[in-house]
Amino acid sequence: MSYTPRHAKPSAMKRRVSSVAAATGVTAALIAAPFATPTAAAQESNPLAQLSSGSSSLDAFTNQVNSSFEGISSSQQAGARDSAWATRAALLQQAEALSALSPQLAAQAKTAVDQAVEAFFPGLIAERTAPAPAPAPAPAPVQAAPAPAPAAPAFDYGPCPKDAKACVDVDGRRSWLQSNGQVYHQATNIGPGRAGYETPRGTFYVNRKVKDEISWEFNNAPMPYATYFTNNGVAFHQGDPSILSHGCIRMYRGDAERYFNDLQIGDKVYVY
Repeated sequence: MSYTPRHAKPSAMKRRVSSVAAATGVTAALIAAPFATPTAAAQESNPLAQLSSGSSSLDAFTNQVNSSFEGISSSQQAGARDSAWATRAALLQQAEALSALSPQLAAQAKTAVDQAVEAFFPGLIAERTAPAPAPAPAPAPVQAAPAPAPAAPAFDYGPCPKDAKACVDVDGRRSWLQSNGQVYHQATNIGPGRAGYETPRGTFYVNRKVKDEISWEFNNAPMPYATYFTNNGVAFHQGDPSILSHGCIRMYRGDAERYFNDLQIGDKVYVY
């Protein structure tokens, strides 16, 4: 026959069984409280009965609940938090029964339960009641890089030499001014000589400028901003470029004025 000393410390297993029994006792007391009519003696020995009758504070109930969770906590079992959570659910369900007597008492009992849980298992309530994380947003579709804009076509200088100040493309009906071989002003529409009066092609040099010129040969026809570059009267001048000339280069007024101002005596003119 084995002998256990009277005052020996209970084993861990006994403590766990006692804690679960205490929690079960609280639950049973809560179940019975709304439906039973306790006697004065029962009210003194049962804190939940005192609570349901409204004759005492929540202290006794709180102490009993704390004792239950303290027992679960001290068991050091791997599933202690799960046991505590299950005990809380049972206690809250039974505390709800107090609403039949007093909603205020039910609320106070529930608060006492959650305070005990938080004291012995910090963060358990938040851990088990936190909302599920929102799903991560779908990654934005990868936008394809815009296609690079097509490069502007290089300016067509034709055979015009870089040292020429003015260039004339008879067949292309265009002319331009350039500096060090770089175009800086374009006359995109010109009227060169018609058939039988073709504008001569080759290398020439500016030899005379007359702002308010007229053509004695062609019935005093106006030739404003005339800039001559041949010795037989061929010049850049203002005129309707849609009408072919008798050899001159007709231009809109803005272009003729620019040529008149920029070209100086001796500047090279290349016509091709």
